[in-house]
Amino acid sequence: MSVSLIILAAGQGSRMQSDMPKVLHPLAQVPLVVHAMRAGRALDPDHVVVVVGHGAAQVAAVVQAEDDRAQVVTQDQQLGTAHAVAQARPALEGVGGDVVVLYGDTPFISEDTLHALRDARATHDVVVLGFHADDPGRYGRLITQGDQLERIVEFKDATDKERDITLCNSGVICAGRAQIFELVEKIGNDNAAGEYYLTDIVARARAAGLSAGVVICPEGETLGINTRAELAAAESAFQARARAQALENGVAMQAPDTVIFAQDTVIGCDSIIEPYVVFGPGVSVEGGATIRAFSHLEGAHVSRGAVVGPYARLRPGAELAEDVRVGNFVEIKNATLDEGAKVNHLSYVGDAHVGARANLGAGTVTCNYDGVFKHHTNIGEGAFIGSSTMLVAPVSVGAHAMTGSGSVITSDVPDGALALGRARQDTKPGLGKRLMDRLRAAKAAGVKG
Repeated sequence: MSVSLIILAAGQGSRMQSDMPKVLHPLAQVPLVVHAMRAGRALDPDHVVVVVGHGAAQVAAVVQAEDDRAQVVTQDQQLGTAHAVAQARPALEGVGGDVVVLYGDTPFISEDTLHALRDARATHDVVVLGFHADDPGRYGRLITQGDQLERIVEFKDATDKERDITLCNSGVICAGRAQIFELVEKIGNDNAAGEYYLTDIVARARAAGLSAGVVICPEGETLGINTRAELAAAESAFQARARAQALENGVAMQAPDTVIFAQDTVIGCDSIIEPYVVFGPGVSVEGGATIRAFSHLEGAHVSRGAVVGPYARLRPGAELAEDVRVGNFVEIKNATLDEGAKVNHLSYVGDAHVGARANLGAGTVTCNYDGVFKHHTNIGEGAFIGSSTMLVAPVSVGAHAMTGSGSVITSDVPDGALALGRARQDTKPGLGKRLMDRLRAAKAAGVKG
């Protein structure tokens, strides 16, 4: 049976104390709403509808960038979760199958839990995701009778006996498409807040003679983000899990607590990750590579046997082949380095291709930007680029060619050639000492330079 996702992402999140919509705050360097979208992807949904409200244009842009097939609908007035779900009805008109409602600020729901939620639809018309809370606090309680969910009672409306129940409501729901919208239509707003609550769907379902059930997941999967403190706690929880998983997968880390992962970081076994490495989005590191201390990687691929850092930066589009060396204070952006190439220190390589076993000396810069356009530099196989060479793109240096240290290269260099592009040195005997003596005398006399 097909499935559609409705992701609720309309809230302002005033407790975050931020002008940014809550669902755009990053967790593991990815916006919260993207976590929800990626979690739901485990169900292989035919349709994804994201309900936006506060900061609608900003949220919609992030949603579309993640999945251009996702439909975005707007909840102009935030009148509650049931009202938000109702906004998705036109987008799913004529669509069959099930609907799963997720939340843009709940990032940790697992693939197994979502599949269990769908499987439970075989025996229940409406399925609610619940969890046993260590401290139930002000969560809504799930009132069950056998395998039937009778109702959801909010903390403020619960009796003392009901408040003793530890089975709590996550808000995540699965139901048939037709049923969920018919039930939502029957939900009223006769409550203190005057809002339409999706939690009332269970009572409406039971009143209509439909069955309701519960799937239980670990409490950590239901963690919702409402404050900066909760976001920081969620980040800590994510990093702890990511580090533990990396170690279990055979990655060597000398100081795991200092390594920062992104949501999609991939690292192969027998890689070595030294302290204080930060992985941004879109990084993959093959087994047997070494990322040395204080390096920052984003949107990059590092092949087996390569060594990066210390203090290196790989920006989006950096592609390092096997046994490449990228050393301290080197930045690589939108560039491919072929097997065995070396850029060992104090260099910038952007919008370039570096051939196999080429060696770029200290201070090499590909001057790729003219103030308007980016231009490409090509460095051939086995080329040697002398220290402090400026390669003014677009330019090519041929295979096994050389450039002299301190050169500014503005024209192509043929294979095997040596290119020098610097002014002739002019030496004035004794002038250096005389000039320095004069300056020191002026300083002693109180003359400012």
